[in-house]
Amino acid sequence: MNFFLSRRFLSVCLLGAACAIGMVGVAQAADETADVFIKRVSSDILDAIKADKSIKNGEVNKIITLVDQRVMPNVNFLRMTASAVGPGWRQATPEQQKRLLEEFKVLLVRTYSGALGQVSDQAIIVKPLRAADDDKEVLVRTEVRGKGDPIQLDYRVEKTADGAWKVYNMNVMGIWLVENYKTQFAQEINAKGVDGLIASLADRNKTNARSFK
Repeated sequence: MNFFLSRRFLSVCLLGAACAIGMVGVAQAADETADVFIKRVSSDILDAIKADKSIKNGEVNKIITLVDQRVMPNVNFLRMTASAVGPGWRQATPEQQKRLLEEFKVLLVRTYSGALGQVSDQAIIVKPLRAADDDKEVLVRTEVRGKGDPIQLDYRVEKTADGAWKVYNMNVMGIWLVENYKTQFAQEINAKGVDGLIASLADRNKTNARSFK
């Protein structure tokens, strides 16, 4: 199973994730719109990444910790995983769903960790938001600007019961992250079932873990 995403795609996707969903512990203003939220946290996150020499030097444990603690808790990861697995999610047992969540999370953390050191002089430009004040799900369009041409980076975010925004999908250069994995996961499930997908994810994660040593 390939699970292939280009290095450029990954670096931009990680940058977008970090900027869009922000640091754990940063208070969210009441009734803050999704675009204001992204704009507010993006500069703080970029500064934190650029200022940490250990991350820029590729210190694996520091990178994984940053992604796992500051990025992942602010994603609706249940929704993201269920969407990526597709119809197979409803067929899976509770134990299989638990394993899918665990292995998919490890895959994303390791994958994004490998791209995090690529962040350099980029900036996020948030485009005008087209949404009603009471919308609970919003598409936020942005551009990543730095060296080279601007890169399209869009987010699907939802507002939770406590008023916080969470990301459940991202579009980098025309590729939606969840849909990209959904195609690959469907092929694996069709060939080997849900247990086959879990085994493939676990094998990929073991390979990634060895490459980080």
